[in-house]
Amino acid sequence: MRLHVPIRLRWSDLDAYGHVNNAEMLRLLEEARIEAFWTPDPGAVESAVGASTAVLDGRPGSETLTLIARQEIEYLAPVPYLRQPVDIQLWLGRLGGASLEVCYEVRSPVGVEPDVLFTRATTTIVLVDATTQRPRRINDIERAAWEPYLDAPVEFTKRAR
Repeated sequence: MRLHVPIRLRWSDLDAYGHVNNAEMLRLLEEARIEAFWTPDPGAVESAVGASTAVLDGRPGSETLTLIARQEIEYLAPVPYLRQPVDIQLWLGRLGGASLEVCYEVRSPVGVEPDVLFTRATTTIVLVDATTQRPRRINDIERAAWEPYLDAPVEFTKRAR
């Protein structure tokens, strides 16, 4: 099963070639990941996207830090400026002891034809105890929320050797 997170592009996401800059693509993936996995701030309007998976407290002072251990991204087609949100699909390719691999596909806005796969990517996240600064195990609540989204990891077209 996949989560579908709609993310709006900003005009400033474009580079001189008129498509989404590579560094901005990582920001878009980050926004989708936060929407999917972080609990909303108290009093914030909760999104229906990721409501069942949003179990991490990412606010300053929280007990857990989410650190990026690795990222890999493959650009398959340039993303032009689109007024409708791109459809970022997320799932987990691996759920380890203290880490998880978030997989992504960035696609055309929902309902827009043709359906273009612009980008595929992965991010390995390590959960770290904020006090000890050591990796901490994924707890039962997190594991229960995330296991339904386990699926085959991203298969990149070309692998570096």
